[in-house]
Amino acid sequence: MDRATEEKIYAGVLGKILGVYHGRPVEGWSYERIIETHGEVDYFVNGKMNLPIMLPDDDISGTFAFFRALEDNGYPKHLDPHTVGKTWLNYIIEEKTILWWGGLGRSTEHTAFLHLKNGIKAPLTGSHQLNGPWIPAQIGAQIFMDAFALANPDDPDRAAQMVRAAASVSHDGVALDAAVLLGTMEAMAFSERNVDKLLDAGLGYVSNNQLLSVVDQLRNQCAKTDDWHEVRAWIAGNHGYAHYDGPCHMIPNHAIVLMALMMAGDDFGRSLKIATTAGWDTDCNAGNVGCLNGVRLGLAALDQGPDLRGPVSDFMYVVTADGAAGITDAVQQTRGIVAAANALNDEPAPAARPKYGFDYPGATQGFALCPRHVGRQAALRLGNAGAGLAVELSGLSLGVTGSVSTPVFVEPFAAQSSFAMVASPTLYPGQTVTAVIDRPAGVKARLYALIYDRDDAIQRIEGEWSDAGTLTWLVPDTNGLPLYRLGIEFGSDGRFDGSVTVKSVDWSGAPVAFETKGMLVKSIWNLTPFWTRAWVSSARHFAPDFKYTLCFSHPHENGVATTGSRDWDNYSVASSLDYSINDGAGLVARARGHRRYYAGMLRGREALIIRRYDDEVEVLSRVPVEVGAEGKRDLKLTVSGDRLSLVVDGRPAGEATDATFSSGSAGFIVEKGTIVADGFLVHAVH
Repeated sequence: MDRATEEKIYAGVLGKILGVYHGRPVEGWSYERIIETHGEVDYFVNGKMNLPIMLPDDDISGTFAFFRALEDNGYPKHLDPHTVGKTWLNYIIEEKTILWWGGLGRSTEHTAFLHLKNGIKAPLTGSHQLNGPWIPAQIGAQIFMDAFALANPDDPDRAAQMVRAAASVSHDGVALDAAVLLGTMEAMAFSERNVDKLLDAGLGYVSNNQLLSVVDQLRNQCAKTDDWHEVRAWIAGNHGYAHYDGPCHMIPNHAIVLMALMMAGDDFGRSLKIATTAGWDTDCNAGNVGCLNGVRLGLAALDQGPDLRGPVSDFMYVVTADGAAGITDAVQQTRGIVAAANALNDEPAPAARPKYGFDYPGATQGFALCPRHVGRQAALRLGNAGAGLAVELSGLSLGVTGSVSTPVFVEPFAAQSSFAMVASPTLYPGQTVTAVIDRPAGVKARLYALIYDRDDAIQRIEGEWSDAGTLTWLVPDTNGLPLYRLGIEFGSDGRFDGSVTVKSVDWSGAPVAFETKGMLVKSIWNLTPFWTRAWVSSARHFAPDFKYTLCFSHPHENGVATTGSRDWDNYSVASSLDYSINDGAGLVARARGHRRYYAGMLRGREALIIRRYDDEVEVLSRVPVEVGAEGKRDLKLTVSGDRLSLVVDGRPAGEATDATFSSGSAGFIVEKGTIVADGFLVHAVH
């Protein structure tokens, strides 16, 4: 793929999240209330409402989580709705992640999820046949389709097929055609800037007469005036929420999106202003507008007008059962889309990049002036003209340092979101961080991390000062307490004013040793200390234990709790498990979501190594054990290359060979019962 197309994909991803953050604080507000409170929304208004800009949001999580249906299934060129439905089940944790959990028969996506859970296959799960006339006609089809369109630059045919397939898991009828219209316009916007031409071509993929009529009427209204408020009034009077059934119908919001695209011209900021100020589902609408205009107008357009990129710094949450993948940014998501586009077009896979490579102009990948810097801050601002993360320093000297940092776990304020924040850290004790820095003589640097301690206070751990061009730091043991920011601190023995450039920051592989042990809970009145959030649990009940470390209980099959990341490749995971009533329980390794993993477990008087791949559970090894699953048992599951082995109470209890999963997170599994874990230890193996 050529560089210009890559940058347009990045601009689309970035435009999507900027739009969502722009519209999110006034989501669900009436147009009248927005105008009365904020006037026209030219910029982020979160500060006026005492809210952070970046919070978990379904419009972002669903867009980039459901897109994994391509990577997880070998990049099929023809996407099957059933494949996307299985992706839903793998990454969604019921009542927690991604969706609006509004109930069966009210929330479109919740309804579809329950159908999937009950064994109904997509696209029947989203159909009028199963759900009636209005549930499938709500806005979600449009919300979640952008990444599929971005993966098909200048290929509207395949974009249309993939968007329709993905959306049909939960939607039908007019909602599908509306999503396809925007998706094909986005695919064609890589080469065509004219909105009218994009709309004309996109309508060629629409057969729904209701949508065709609304778009025709809307175009006539937009042609009559330069005042978008007049057009918005016409939409409200003829196609507002009062005219359609359901809580968030596609038609009114789709009309707002098209109005913003047609009436903002080539002004990216104005298009977000219109989409947000117009009301209704503002974060969805501004997100779709931002994505399409990011592609259409290019990256430079995002830097005109007010600084939208600086406060966001590329950062986003993608909240799923694949915990560490939830702490991410626009560059990392762009890489995934570029990889998919290359695979779909039979092009070579992109070369591997460091986690933080600052790939595109202006990209900072979550790095910002460290909010926990102590003392005078010598770092003034960050930038990226293409050579890396440029840090401008002023007055760096003895006693005055500058520091920048990026989130590697959940920020304390993330709990303010109306959507659950479920994630694991991306960086762990026992992993080695490498940073490549271009700086003049006399400037030194060190890596550091901020952690949450047992009292939910934030502490700091740090490496040694160095004047080398490459810093390496083995993150020290924290007894399992999670890191939440990774930073670089700059110092100098003499006065320095100028810039240094961070070329890259990276780590990979499983931790040399990562251990959580003992009873970490300090009070029966606080059963959710922040360190427990490093665990992503689809088990119904998950809590710290009053005697040991953690307790898991689940009334059905497949109760899973994991921590770690897709970096974790070859390792052993061990714990002492106190077995209670259950139909089987043990350890999980190389989990990629909660329905794709290996497990070593005791079930009755058998030790099993299993592979779960969506609905398929295959026993890879079955060995009788002398003592059944009762009392306290020591389990150790090792995954190295394609070799898997299980040890129970120090004795070999099974071996297998399987190459399905090469890496992933680790944790526990319990089925129809409870286990208590005394400690949790991960060791890299070679």
